Amino acid sequence: MDGRGRALDNIFIERFWRSLKYEEVYLHDYATVRDAILALKKYFLFYNVERQHQSLDYLTSQEVYEGQFPGILRAA
Repeated sequence: MDGRGRALDNIFIERFWRSLKYEEVYLHDYATVRDAILALKKYFLFYNVERQHQSLDYLTSQEVYEGQFPGILRAA
């Protein structure tokens, strides 16, 4: 984190890991590593395709990434 503004780059991934822990990991007791991997894959799909994000004007990550609403990226 030696470049100007670099600390702010980390905010998004830190927020994602917090959401993952509080919405998935802490709520479930996985019996095996395989169960955990399958649950995490399911959560990643949910997070990107179904979950609306306040910072993206309540759009999904996939909608913004695919450019269905390109104004969101320009405003950020």
